Amino acid sequence: MLTQALTAVWFYRLFRTADPLAASGIAAFGLVNAVTVLVSAALLATALEVALDPIGDAASTVQLLYLVSGNLWGVGAVFFGLWLLPMGSCVLRSGWMPRPLGWVLVAGGIGYLLSAFLRYLAPDAQVVADALAYPATVGELWIIGYLLAIGVRRRALDQAPRDAGTAAPASTPADR
Repeated sequence: MLTQALTAVWFYRLFRTADPLAASGIAAFGLVNAVTVLVSAALLATALEVALDPIGDAASTVQLLYLVSGNLWGVGAVFFGLWLLPMGSCVLRSGWMPRPLGWVLVAGGIGYLLSAFLRYLAPDAQVVADALAYPATVGELWIIGYLLAIGVRRRALDQAPRDAGTAAPASTPADR
């Protein structure tokens, strides 16, 4: 939960000069992801506590808490996908990272969104719903690996293509 929240804020800081609105979207949706995980963890912790020190119909209570936690992850997939869409957009607009990475992030975001709806509209299609999230995993691992191994070089920041109407950044992540 902590790493998700810090990552969301860090991506905002990284991309705010490239596209402030999209960077804000990354932070907002990423923070909702962290809250989703936090609430799910609280539900599972409560289920464990009830299982260890039964109150009333403990088996039913534990099962209910477990199901709510699982469904929270299912509906939370909407926000897991939504944070990837502005992230992919920032990668594409900034020119700081490979363009295919941006497209994989966008595809992963769309896949996550579709999987969230598919889980409930077609419960028998869980394998397909799970497969729709694979591009998101590839994109997230790729961007983390890219930033850790290569980072955002000053040369990339200075040569970043700008869309019409997008102002050049006043400062860059390399300046900080």
